[in-house]
Amino acid sequence: MPQVPDSSLVITAYGWVPNFARGMVRDLRPRWFCEEVGLDYSVRLISAMKRPDWYFEEQPFGQVPYVQDGDVGLFESGAILLHLAEKHGHLLPEDGQARADALAWLFAAFNSVEPIVFQLSAVNGFSAGEEWAKLRKPSLDETANQRFDRLAAGMEGREWLAGEEFSIADIAMATTLREADNNGMIATRPVLASYLERALARPAWKSALDAQFNDFDDSFAPQKEGA
Repeated sequence: MPQVPDSSLVITAYGWVPNFARGMVRDLRPRWFCEEVGLDYSVRLISAMKRPDWYFEEQPFGQVPYVQDGDVGLFESGAILLHLAEKHGHLLPEDGQARADALAWLFAAFNSVEPIVFQLSAVNGFSAGEEWAKLRKPSLDETANQRFDRLAAGMEGREWLAGEEFSIADIAMATTLREADNNGMIATRPVLASYLERALARPAWKSALDAQFNDFDDSFAPQKEGA
């Protein structure tokens, strides 16, 4: 196992991904949290193409992010965001309806919205042209449009999901909606488009995105035969 960087908070991320995936990897979520609250962190890079065997002891599926926060380590970006908010006392209302809204929308982003986005990306992108994708697309488009219509209705009148203050629910939802934007689900719904624009205009988002790009290292890229 490589030496862990000298920091009490360490985010494991991929050292290299193809160009189309850059700026989309989910270590952006804990990075964004840290940038919002001014929390120092280090990054431990692993290969996305050949995860080291020891990493599966920390993250059973070999995905990122994995976060080591002092003596606590955990995976899954939703769990990580909730842990960081509770431990460090930021981006999560203390009580009442605002806290309930933040938690409900945090889980909604991952359970009610992101699975649809995954399917859209497969049908319209990775598997476009395959017979199964052509057959799946009409019913998926109908389901997705209904889901995003309901999402827009539920977010109507909200500056942020938990009220007036930006929260971890917004980190989860905004990063999810970025991917839906590539599938035509956002621009046609002004409520969602304006929300996403507000979120991505935050300086902390830009800092997190720049940090991810700056950490990509070509030494992690797949080696060409004969190189």
